[in-house]
Amino acid sequence: MVSSRRSTGEVRSPSPVAALLRRDRVVIACCIAGVTTLAWAYLVHLSRQMSSPTNAMTMVASMGMAAKAPLSAADLVMTWVMWSVMMIGMMSPSAAPVVLLFAGTQARGDRHGGHVAVTLFGVGYLAIWLGFSAAAALTQSAFHQAALLSPAMTIVSSRLSGVILIGAGVYQLTPAKSACLRHCQSPLGFLMSNWSDGSRGAAWMGLRHGLYCMGCCWAAMGVLFVVGVMNLAWVGLLTAFILLERLGRAGMLAARAGGIVMLAAGVFFVS
Repeated sequence: MVSSRRSTGEVRSPSPVAALLRRDRVVIACCIAGVTTLAWAYLVHLSRQMSSPTNAMTMVASMGMAAKAPLSAADLVMTWVMWSVMMIGMMSPSAAPVVLLFAGTQARGDRHGGHVAVTLFGVGYLAIWLGFSAAAALTQSAFHQAALLSPAMTIVSSRLSGVILIGAGVYQLTPAKSACLRHCQSPLGFLMSNWSDGSRGAAWMGLRHGLYCMGCCWAAMGVLFVVGVMNLAWVGLLTAFILLERLGRAGMLAARAGGIVMLAAGVFFVS
């Protein structure tokens, strides 16, 4: 009788997310949504400040964009904060599935300190993007010092813009991009192949997943230097593209199509 029930599929082990208490699922989802909303609210506020005629020159000067000179330490920190908030706003939604699955696995195993582990997983993931933001801020500083950035934070050289687009497009078509994207598309597969117990293990898993996500998206982020670092329409479009890439086979096709578009645009800029 038991075997017949199993054969008909009436008795099934709960999925990791289903094993997580509904209250905890809501709390995690609300935290991710809240962090994303706050990040975008800050970006909208900063964009309005920079686009205001009365504040534009002040904002540009405060971020070290008004003169051909190295950014000060304060300017670099401010630029890093801008990039960090942008990365949090862009990447937090795509991290939601793996965070929920990780939390569900913790709940199903009734592991001690599950909430701490989930928090450390998220911190590890975000730490990778904070590091990426530091590299982006240094890159922006180098472009600024070379007088290659406009006050709107776009590359003024069409040839350099083309090189950036061609580089991003080529990377979209590489095996490295595909390998990283497969990990991002399968959060459950990632957890099964990279599981590590304990708080340290949770942080390490978050870091590792963040590395795969950065490996998937870092080149596309360079497109922001071409279209405008604070062009929120393009930031939103790129965020939607990153989410679309996560959709299995269709996402892989979208990634390759995006690479071809970037290549074509880059050739247009260079020619």
